[in-house]
Amino acid sequence: MPHGRVPGMQDVTDATFESEVIERSKQVPVVVDLWAPWCGPCRVLGPMLERAVEATNGAVQLAKVNVDENPRVAATFQVQSIPAVYALRDGKVVDGFVGALPEAQVEAFVARLAPPPSEVDRLVAAGDEASLRKALEIDPNHVGAVTALAALLVDRNEPREALDLLARIPETAAVRSLAARARLAERHVEVKGDVEGLLDDLLGRVRDDPDARQEFVDLLETLGPDDPRTTTYRKALAARLF
Repeated sequence: MPHGRVPGMQDVTDATFESEVIERSKQVPVVVDLWAPWCGPCRVLGPMLERAVEATNGAVQLAKVNVDENPRVAATFQVQSIPAVYALRDGKVVDGFVGALPEAQVEAFVARLAPPPSEVDRLVAAGDEASLRKALEIDPNHVGAVTALAALLVDRNEPREALDLLARIPETAAVRSLAARARLAERHVEVKGDVEGLLDDLLGRVRDDPDARQEFVDLLETLGPDDPRTTTYRKALAARLF
């Protein structure tokens, strides 16, 4: 299912379901969208869910699961037809529906999960450094405040503080990517231009050099899972290590 990069959205697999859905739902409500590429109603519902979750500004997360590729997740929810949508909080299903709904009902479903904005949420929404630091004085482990401030610090070439901040919060794909950017900035590695050249050079050293191996993995994290080079070079890394 084609989609843009919506904040708070993850493509979840059998392997990542426990961390990205069950554990994550103990921090923030998670909506699980069970879909498949051949499912017409899924293609209609998916973008509605993405818009509704994006409108919560991080108060609700969205996990998209391709049931054809991830049968264990489908079995967990005892899925008999799709699209099927479930909301989890504290590791438990608290709401859900099957089939496509009108957009207004989808928005209402997601909105019910989002708590009313707190003072911290309002500070995070402001987005400037002073507001983000004030938010962290109130709630030092607020995920939105941590990631937003860490991103500002990385952009300003202050990666050490960014990494210290990110160590406070649970690891997710977005946090891993941001931490990878910070570590690369610490090493003065520019993730621009000839990335393949950098990866090829590192590949010759990954077996015996832990620093080279970490830099290689960090470069792949910044490319992201949708970049075809990521799959190619992960296979090359595995061949060198194993």
